[in-house]
Amino acid sequence: MAGYPPLVKRLIKELGRFPGIGEKTATRLATFILRAPPDEARMLAESIMEVKEKIRFCPVCFNLTERELCEICADPSRDGETICVVEEPDSLIAIEESGSFRGTYHVLHGALSPLDGIGPERLRLQELLDRIGRNQVRELIVATNPNVQGEATALLITKLVKEKDIKVTRIALGIPFGGDLKYTDRRTLAKSMEFRRGMKDS
Repeated sequence: MAGYPPLVKRLIKELGRFPGIGEKTATRLATFILRAPPDEARMLAESIMEVKEKIRFCPVCFNLTERELCEICADPSRDGETICVVEEPDSLIAIEESGSFRGTYHVLHGALSPLDGIGPERLRLQELLDRIGRNQVRELIVATNPNVQGEATALLITKLVKEKDIKVTRIALGIPFGGDLKYTDRRTLAKSMEFRRGMKDS
């Protein structure tokens, strides 16, 4: 970043904090912002601040929302007795776009990853158990990603609810191991939900 004024260096550094953004990409983004009309740059800054100020977690499922409840939890036509557990909001969106599910969701906001310091206490697992305790739940669909972290998380969830009278299923492995739900095409995701399999706790 030699040669850039301090303010531009700071912008490049801050943009580089985003996942998958290295110094070269951050520099290109900073250059784009510098060349953009003032109104466009202002709109970008305002959008970032508005998201930070107005977006919250739904108190029921922990999806993102601008309202008290997210649109799914507020929809009385959804099947509240079936909960699909996902790692992140983008996985929820991918399943919704597949049109394969009319139940409700629970967003963990991560997956078990001891090497990264992410244990059960960092996930929304206790909130899931509390929710199951408060409501009549017939089936829990575990739709964590098909990788080591996702499988470990799925197994832990199965163990946590094994004493409860709940059917626990796992999305079918039409999705390749190591894949990510948000990058899976709608048809494959719909079939994975349709042909989900029962889970055991061992």
